[in-house]
Amino acid sequence: MRTRKGHKVYPLTVAQKFHLYYAPHCPNMAVLNIGTSLTIEVELDWDQLKKSINEAYARNEGMRVRFAKDKEGTWYQYVMDPEEKDIEFKDFSNVSLEEAEAEMQKWTTVPFKMFDAPLTRVVMIKMPDGFNGVYFLGNHMIVDAQSLICFLKDIIELYCNAKYEGVPYPKDMASYIEQIERDFAYEAGSKAQIRDAEYFQKEIEKSEPIYNDLHGTAKLESMRDMFKNPELRSAFCVTDDTKSALDIFHLEEEPTKRLMDFCEKYHVSLACLLLMGLRTYYQKMNGFEDVSLTTTIARRATLKEKKSGGTRIHSFPFRTIFPEDMKFIDGVYAIRDKQNEYFRHANYDPTAYFAYRAKTYPQPNPGLGYEPISLTYQPLTLKEKGLDQLGDIRYKTKWYPNGICPQGMYLTVMHRPEDNGLDFNFEHQIKAVSREELEYLYYYLCKIMFKGAENPDLTIGEIIKLV
Repeated sequence: MRTRKGHKVYPLTVAQKFHLYYAPHCPNMAVLNIGTSLTIEVELDWDQLKKSINEAYARNEGMRVRFAKDKEGTWYQYVMDPEEKDIEFKDFSNVSLEEAEAEMQKWTTVPFKMFDAPLTRVVMIKMPDGFNGVYFLGNHMIVDAQSLICFLKDIIELYCNAKYEGVPYPKDMASYIEQIERDFAYEAGSKAQIRDAEYFQKEIEKSEPIYNDLHGTAKLESMRDMFKNPELRSAFCVTDDTKSALDIFHLEEEPTKRLMDFCEKYHVSLACLLLMGLRTYYQKMNGFEDVSLTTTIARRATLKEKKSGGTRIHSFPFRTIFPEDMKFIDGVYAIRDKQNEYFRHANYDPTAYFAYRAKTYPQPNPGLGYEPISLTYQPLTLKEKGLDQLGDIRYKTKWYPNGICPQGMYLTVMHRPEDNGLDFNFEHQIKAVSREELEYLYYYLCKIMFKGAENPDLTIGEIIKLV
């Protein structure tokens, strides 16, 4: 048995390798940073909070993962034993909120040392607006949005259990190591893996997708001219500059509720409605029935997966071919059914997907692709995840961009804790798309979703004309 510093070592999971697929093409490893803050409108006992943070680390194997490299340059991982950390404290109470947030954003752009070193950082923060809490920075190789939310929730529940009467001690986390061992068993030529490969290969072999652009077909036409191929169906989806910005658009509580009511009435998730809205926007702009976007799948169906920490996200192209005479609601249902199929096969290796597609449809340049945007819907709010015992205490979360984006455009839709409205977080390469262009996309995306939610029997063609 191989060990590192006395700990058993494991190979990387597929989800981790996926990050290494794009990270080396970026200026530095800060591209893998996820920064967020969680603050509560309450005076905190900082000593107790420090104890609760250390306790949360002790309960969570995934947050104690380290990486190393062998002589051949192959990465592997191991889990450190719990240790008492001296948690940093930062008092922002004498500066403006903007200055405090700018400082945390700066923290988010600093890459972690990747080998034999911690890949998370927690800072206790006292904010100028009377809210207090923590800033968390994690490396995407060991943390994703869901495991991060789970960790922050654990800190708060441990703190509340220690400070308040009648707040129960939180249930245990699940084992990270057990979970990745299951993943490795799947990878070792299991029947499930063979089934999943067959499913996705069949999907890929159906026909070649076509690139849809934010503005219409001009980009595709220019690619056809550049490569002297009038039949070319792909384009450059990213630029040569990974410098990024984060532009956030807020949908208020009342219109958000109208969308959620539609989803409840028709038994579909908001992710289905968002995908339908986005693909219809691209159909409107390009005139193609055939639209391919990238969708992310959290792979946390079981309680053990939900509570095992780590990074479990797999991303796949999600292609729909909907004629204009198809009803909006039928499109939403078709997306739901397709998503359910994807969930069943989501353990498949996304890099194997892209490799098989590249072999099936060889491109004149390896940088060419079909998907103009990637969508993640984050249904979890901390409230839902057990923070209701805080009563009416108000809390806020904020995400901080790391300044680098390997994709042209990445949309994450999340619920706001303050009012349960929606935040549309567009992280994008500055060179690829401007804020004005995103405003235009956001405006039409919302128009399409509301028009479709109010008149689900309208056809896609009718909705395109009406908006």
